[in-house]
Amino acid sequence: MSTTTAAAPVTTTDRVPALRSALATRPVWLVGVAATVVAAVATALVAVVAKAADVPLQVVPSSGEGLETIPPSGFATMTLVGGAIGTVLALALARWAKRPARTFVVVTVVLALVSLASPLIAEDATTATRLVLELTHVVAAAIVIPAIAYRLARVTGSR
Repeated sequence: MSTTTAAAPVTTTDRVPALRSALATRPVWLVGVAATVVAAVATALVAVVAKAADVPLQVVPSSGEGLETIPPSGFATMTLVGGAIGTVLALALARWAKRPARTFVVVTVVLALVSLASPLIAEDATTATRLVLELTHVVAAAIVIPAIAYRLARVTGSR
């Protein structure tokens, strides 16, 4: 007589504690890099979907010469730059702030809100383009800020 046992299916709720555990034990810089890469991919995907929906994603460049299309890689690149700045900020706060997670959240949420002004003033951009630009800012912030803040909440040591 033989018996077989089926493995229990892995659910999303099973993965959340594992993800939290991984975030809590990795170095701050590694969490920042990982969250930034995930956010860069997510913003590029938003751009791809928007392009497939015929959103022009065109803005006037700083040179002021005609409209230029922002490629999905441009969204990813700018997300990587913003995430790198956020990670450096997190490292500094982990070292010198009394409450690094709280300080990080306050500073980065304010910066994210300020960043929402740039799509609104994008010259000659369509409303759809502006909405996609706003959405990519929110997507990037919604991925990077909570991940780094969660890790910073577990920072211990003397300050």
